[in-house]
Amino acid sequence: MESIMAELSPVLKQATPVLAARGEGVYLFDEDDRRYLDFTAGIGVTSTGHCHPRVVEAAQRQVGTLIHGQYTTVMHRPLLRLTERLGEVLPSGLDRVFYVNSGSEAVEASVRLARQATGRQNIVAFEGGFHGRTMGAGALTSSGVKIRAGLGPMMPGVAFSPFPETYRHGWSQAEAVRFALRELDQLLLTVTSPADTAAFIIEPVLGEGGYIPAPPEFLEGLRERADRHGILLIVDEVQTGVGRTGRFWGHDHAGIRPDIIITAKGLASGFPLSAIAAGQELMSKAWPGSQGGTYGGNAVAAAAALATLDVVRDENLVDNAAEQGARLKEGLRKVAAEYPVIGDVRGLGLMVGNEFTTDDGRPDTATATRAHKAAAERGLLLLTCGPHGNVVRMIPPLVVNSQQVDEAVSLWSEAVKNAVSG
Repeated sequence: MESIMAELSPVLKQATPVLAARGEGVYLFDEDDRRYLDFTAGIGVTSTGHCHPRVVEAAQRQVGTLIHGQYTTVMHRPLLRLTERLGEVLPSGLDRVFYVNSGSEAVEASVRLARQATGRQNIVAFEGGFHGRTMGAGALTSSGVKIRAGLGPMMPGVAFSPFPETYRHGWSQAEAVRFALRELDQLLLTVTSPADTAAFIIEPVLGEGGYIPAPPEFLEGLRERADRHGILLIVDEVQTGVGRTGRFWGHDHAGIRPDIIITAKGLASGFPLSAIAAGQELMSKAWPGSQGGTYGGNAVAAAAALATLDVVRDENLVDNAAEQGARLKEGLRKVAAEYPVIGDVRGLGLMVGNEFTTDDGRPDTATATRAHKAAAERGLLLLTCGPHGNVVRMIPPLVVNSQQVDEAVSLWSEAVKNAVSG
């Protein structure tokens, strides 16, 4: 019988043409050893850079002793140590942790907990949010129809409320917040009664939705309404957590406290690991048997996460993200001033988006796509986002330095010039 070579699904499309052979710090190298400045970080995953020596050493050491100790069958020390270590950085009072593998799984675990703890069925998500691709997480996602199309009917019990977008509507931040909170109040009067609403779920910065920070006043408004109505506040820190925004957690910019926090991506420097955290009283309301999973809390991933947290602390990477993020945004705004096709530069810390628009303010996907491609040709790897794909985002590892930021801005300027002229 003739054998047929298997291939990857044709639906999987690469954002860049690079066939990566190795990584080091903020750089990726292809099989010809060409070096690329990686400002994608595996979509915000390689927080300590590619193959940080301390993470590599921790993972290698753990592989030699215990690879998999299934955590509802046996317990292992790396997971216990990681939980203790997370207690040093989690929001006050959120001291009970449940581990899974991906952001989507953690999102669904948070929804399950919220529904079981409150006895209510509905979840309010916010327009433009991305929470994952699985059936439950996808039902909470509205960053683009590609996540939901052809999949319905979606999980019931989800209502969407506006996110305070300033640039798209041409509003001030105060106007956008006032509108979004007013519409949320209307939603609670017309679509989902507070008595039926288990939780609000929100990203502190819209990720796939366009790198749009939530104004502190909006998060404060959510906290106030959650407290007033007995609704839980779930903060999805999958992309914004572990220092990405220049604070350890993205919601720290607003000074609020979530009831449930979700973390993943940068937690383990590339190893699959995610978690939710809540207070003891709330977590104890999860029904018996509702939390578990074959690979959750894997020993090697836990060891890598421990090393990651140590590197983030010892190398002051949260402060570095704030400092280098400000430098990056300043440089990108200078480029935008030279090329008006970039209508907005925004973000927090090392999570910055460049939105391309036409003269009359419509999304300019074509120029954004050309700039993205031209950057890769020049050795700068980036990603796009936003429902129109007209936002080019920059997510370098937290170890990036000022010289590398300046190099990226220079390459970006060349790429935009090429895109505009082309």
